[in-house]
Amino acid sequence: MDTARLTARQPLVLALFRMVIGLLFASQGAATVLGVLGRKPEEVGEWPYWYAGLIELVCGVLVLLGVGTRAAALLSSGAMAFAYFTVHQKDGLFPLQNGGEAPVLYCWAFLLLVFTGPGALSLGSLRTRRRSSAGGPPGQEGQVSVAPTRS
Repeated sequence: MDTARLTARQPLVLALFRMVIGLLFASQGAATVLGVLGRKPEEVGEWPYWYAGLIELVCGVLVLLGVGTRAAALLSSGAMAFAYFTVHQKDGLFPLQNGGEAPVLYCWAFLLLVFTGPGALSLGSLRTRRRSSAGGPPGQEGQVSVAPTRS
């Protein structure tokens, strides 16, 4: 297996991962807050479900677009950890026992994005490139440095 070719595509695959996770998360939030996709909306202000849906919708869209990815992913990861421990864990220790697979997977997926950033194809990196070409201070949001390695 040619790991250098795989490594060269890492920023693009990371961007696709970010976009899919963001779209799925935003869809959950839209269903909860707006009552779309066959779900009845939660009452406005209903704790914790309406607030969780709002976080899912807003942060999901931000992650999907790659704007403020690290902050949105951190908030999302924490919200999913909260959901797991307050809603699911009381029904069993392991996610398979308590139906908490989705919150656990979202929690860890978003935590990964906190550390990797948005990858390629993000609006945040587009904004950073425009600022850099205009002579402004370069930012790090959206820039992933990948050096090919041999394994």
